Amino acid sequence: MRIGILTGGGDVPGLNACIKAVVTRVAALGHDVVGIRRGWGGLLTTQLDDPQSVADNFVPLDLNAVRTVDRSGGTFLHTSRTNPGRVPTKDVPDFLADGIEGDGPHDFTPHVLEVIESQGIDVLIPIGGDDTLSYGLRMHNEGVPVIAIPKTMDNDVHGTDYCIGFSTAVTRGVEFITNLRTSTGSHERIAVVELFGRYSGETSLITAYLAGVDRALISEVPFDIDRLAAMVTADKKANPSHYAMVTVSEGATMMGGELSLSGEADHYGHRKLGGIGMETGEALKQITGEKIINQQVGYLMRSGRPDSLDLMVATNYAVMAADLALDGSSGRMVALRSGTYANVPISVTGEGVKRVDVDELYDVEAYKPNIRHVGGKPMFLY
Repeated sequence: MRIGILTGGGDVPGLNACIKAVVTRVAALGHDVVGIRRGWGGLLTTQLDDPQSVADNFVPLDLNAVRTVDRSGGTFLHTSRTNPGRVPTKDVPDFLADGIEGDGPHDFTPHVLEVIESQGIDVLIPIGGDDTLSYGLRMHNEGVPVIAIPKTMDNDVHGTDYCIGFSTAVTRGVEFITNLRTSTGSHERIAVVELFGRYSGETSLITAYLAGVDRALISEVPFDIDRLAAMVTADKKANPSHYAMVTVSEGATMMGGELSLSGEADHYGHRKLGGIGMETGEALKQITGEKIINQQVGYLMRSGRPDSLDLMVATNYAVMAADLALDGSSGRMVALRSGTYANVPISVTGEGVKRVDVDELYDVEAYKPNIRHVGGKPMFLY
């Protein structure tokens, strides 16, 4: 059997460990693994009559090739936010451009299927979030055997309690906030820390819960800036060290406001998020007269090596995915459900959305975590 593996969307710690574990699992049984560079983009940009193009996009993975990759974060296969089923005209590879008209998007799935067949790939293992796995579902529907692995720092892939990258993101967030207390307290200021989280505020919520910040703004609940200003002013006054801390999801919005977006939409229709932390900090400064520390953590949350939990989950997800592939399964996604490793239909990713349970976990009046009860909940309280 020949297994193809790719990583799409944002990088997270644990991807390299996941790739290595797939190779280790199947190589001992005499099977081959090939890495596809730059996610679905590697399949789109492969020109089959150009040997260099094929070599640039496909890398054989044996035990020596992956021996040390788990010692670093990110993905050595690289990644992209390419969707071969929705390619704007400006992103169409030159060798596919003949006859293309209009701005698009254009569907190059037939080309992708031809590339997969030409490379003798028997099973595809895409590692990604909702967007990457949505095209994995398309591949499954087109008849390609697919075993998916969920990853995203937002932990918002529907159908699983846990996605690779989430624990490390929270660990980084808690660490940065703890360290930032030094400067915030020394200068007696209010710190506004912007964290990842487009539609789900779990990263901000859980980080705030564990780091003990004063207020946490999440994607699911628009906030009143005047009420927030009054709260953080009181928080600062009540603190013997005369400072206050606020976390904010990048997807949070002020009441009556909109998402802080910039740049062009990607192949999945998403524009770049970021800036609500600065906007909130400037508004707090104007209202309260206090000095503000604005800190956008951003890519630092997904940088570096995975923590032990992400290393464990990434490795075990890989082992499960490899075993499913070797057993002839298709159209499945590995998952954690109620603390147990499992696998579910890949179609479950499109059957709902995964968001913070506001009624159970958040105080919408006080803008802070409020965990009403823990019993019966998943480890990360989703």
